[in-house]
Amino acid sequence: MSSLVIALAKVEEPPAARVTDDTSALALRRFVFEPLVAWDRGRARPALFSYWSHDAEGRRWRFAIRDGAAFHDGTPVEAGHVLDFVAAMQASIDGFGMRSSYARYLARTRLTAPDARTVLVESEHPFADILDVFSEFQLPRLAPDGRATLGTGPYRIVELEPGVRAVLEANGAGGMGASRVVLEAVPDPAERWDRLRSGRADIAMQLDHMEEPPAREAPWRWLAATSTLSVMYYLNCAAGAFAAPEARVAANLAIDREALVRDVFRGLAVPSTTIVSPAHLGMAGSGLPPFAFDPDRARRIVDALGGPRDLLMRTPNFLPERAPAISRFVADALERIGFRVAIEVEADRPEYARQVGRKRIGDLAIFDSSPNSTFRVLDDKISSEKRAVWWQGYHDARVQQLVAAAGEAVGDDAREAAYAACLRRLGENPPWLYIAHPVALAAARPDAPGLALDARGTLALD
Repeated sequence: MSSLVIALAKVEEPPAARVTDDTSALALRRFVFEPLVAWDRGRARPALFSYWSHDAEGRRWRFAIRDGAAFHDGTPVEAGHVLDFVAAMQASIDGFGMRSSYARYLARTRLTAPDARTVLVESEHPFADILDVFSEFQLPRLAPDGRATLGTGPYRIVELEPGVRAVLEANGAGGMGASRVVLEAVPDPAERWDRLRSGRADIAMQLDHMEEPPAREAPWRWLAATSTLSVMYYLNCAAGAFAAPEARVAANLAIDREALVRDVFRGLAVPSTTIVSPAHLGMAGSGLPPFAFDPDRARRIVDALGGPRDLLMRTPNFLPERAPAISRFVADALERIGFRVAIEVEADRPEYARQVGRKRIGDLAIFDSSPNSTFRVLDDKISSEKRAVWWQGYHDARVQQLVAAAGEAVGDDAREAAYAACLRRLGENPPWLYIAHPVALAAARPDAPGLALDARGTLALD
């Protein structure tokens, strides 16, 4: 196939130094750029860094740039490019106007370039989680027009009109079996589906965002993947009803997640059991069972506690998708175990995120936890030592001990086991109300090249 047209929610110009979890933005980046290291169900694999080594304690890491790696303009990739990018990332602001977490992750590290092909990371403490950090960094270079559009990936940008379309051409071997790829911004998921059916697109992405997703029928080729995204509710662990750990357990017991997935997510989700998805590091070894649906036990816990019964629930209109409907379902479930729930809607989604960062969540607030890294979720949202922007007052001494132990783990198997222990404890003493992991859904022409969705819902390239 010489050309491939992909309809997706939006097409954005890649910022020079900003990590994103937006599926549409990641689609363009996936074609054009490479991560420093690849992410594979929580474990690191070679990418722009072809190999790495470390000392026994995991304090000193040496990364080697792949032989022959070059940007699309022919400029060889050198260690200085990586150092400049990491410095920019540490000073960057996210899409909500909030300070990047990467400055905190790297605060006690020193990055240097012993030579043009090597990056050395030295840390005051064991830091195997540098692999998680580097998996989020996709290296760009400024083009002559000042845009950060030159990458090292399988396609190069030949035309970019933000908000409308991007035209890409294959850069050597690899890619999707197409010499030319056109990304078209189609905000309405129903229109994306219509474009596929009418022959105006070869692939329609994010069909799970449709109010009534289509039945997966022939002749279309259907692509689905359970997302690493966690739809969840932050619980106010500092004050009010959910300051009591037992109340947080009761809230989790109150939710019929199977019914929620069936009736609200239209079957396109998997119930959550903890703070991360089945694809995250630690989940394979955690052995966590699904959180039970036991409203009778939940009601008994609430009655025995005798604490506050009035709850303020906060929700935006979108992000996560179907947020108001999810909130109504959850509010009804909480009322059945003895709470009285008032729902407050914030129409401005970026402002909602800023409010959550300022701890303005009422008693509970729906959110979408997006990092692929178990380390990042714990560090940003759970750790009472770090008390980072998304932390909501949760403290468990045992969790803190387990997080510290995970930080000392270096090898893949040791990290898996250490994070599994963290997740098991967070099943016993939950900081959040766990909801579900959406299933990403896309459709393609029957003769489209071999395709699959990765755990973020973006197209996986050969």
